[in-house]
Amino acid sequence: MRVSVPTIPQLLASASPTPAISPLEAIERVASFLTGGNVTTITGAGVSVDSGIRAYRGEKGQYMNPNYKPIFYHELVDETVKGFKFRQRYWLRSYLGYPPVRDALPNTTHCALAALQYASVIPRIITQNVDGLHHKAISHVWNRNQLDSGILELHGTLHRVHCKHGHDVSRNIFQDRISAANPQWHAYALELEKTGNRPRTNPDGDVVLEGVSYDDFVVPECPECLMDGLHNTNIKPHLVFFGESISQERKRRSYEDIEAGSRLLIVGSTLATYSAFRLVKHAIELQKPVLHLNIGPSRADGLPGVQKVDIASGDIIRQVTRAVLGTSAVQDNIIAELLRSGIVKRPPPDHSDEDYSTNRNTADMSSS
Repeated sequence: MRVSVPTIPQLLASASPTPAISPLEAIERVASFLTGGNVTTITGAGVSVDSGIRAYRGEKGQYMNPNYKPIFYHELVDETVKGFKFRQRYWLRSYLGYPPVRDALPNTTHCALAALQYASVIPRIITQNVDGLHHKAISHVWNRNQLDSGILELHGTLHRVHCKHGHDVSRNIFQDRISAANPQWHAYALELEKTGNRPRTNPDGDVVLEGVSYDDFVVPECPECLMDGLHNTNIKPHLVFFGESISQERKRRSYEDIEAGSRLLIVGSTLATYSAFRLVKHAIELQKPVLHLNIGPSRADGLPGVQKVDIASGDIIRQVTRAVLGTSAVQDNIIAELLRSGIVKRPPPDHSDEDYSTNRNTADMSSS
């Protein structure tokens, strides 16, 4: 089975540079685009960078390295010894990398978008991110039905886990199972919590580990399967891996969300994954106006009908929201609170990007 991995160099080789824009002009353009409401919004990893979660793509993103090779879906679920070894490596690295994603807080972009959602300007968000931060930003004012209808996690979530027979459990419970089965790694994880000296973590919760043997790592068996007399370590998070298809239900819902909007806003995504790029193409085919707010080149650059604003969302999004909502930004207590909320905690620079070429990593969350 051969599955190709799209890289920024491959996808963007012909991209032309976007003209520079001042923050004031960017605010005016994005606010004007949003005025009138009913805007479907697609978000990518760039939205979560200010929450301390690294983007895969971008200036120092993983996929800038053409030698990057992720773990594929068929490898992770392989029933042979080889597949079990893939699961040992995946779950050890993800066990150590999940806490920073679990504990991350919504940033100013998440909170401003939540304010726009609450005000029904952008009633639908389709996110490529698996960190759950859009939910965190608005969950204190929205109920479960509103969250389910307003936010579509296109590539799944890190916060739940299921086995091959469909037994589903929260990620925190599964983390506890790993801790109980691997006391030595649990002690190491506690030391990381204490010192804060964590390995470099990716947006899917994976970390880079050098010189580590995975052979002794215990992948917990599914207890529900054990009750039926089955031994099953074939367990994965609710992520869409390379080579794994997005469910037909999720694909249908994403198309319906595009069709329901009067226009499409894209924030913090290079659109290098086809699952998101085809939604932009669908919007263009429907002759819906499209605005792309993102730093650097993207797969959509040069597409007819796509306006590009090359600036970080965190630099302008609060001002955009205030311009769109007017007096409601002050008079509505929930909107005012959301516009005061949000952290800015960018990942620290490091020198490990070059090391990634020798590390087979985890899921891309970017299937077709």
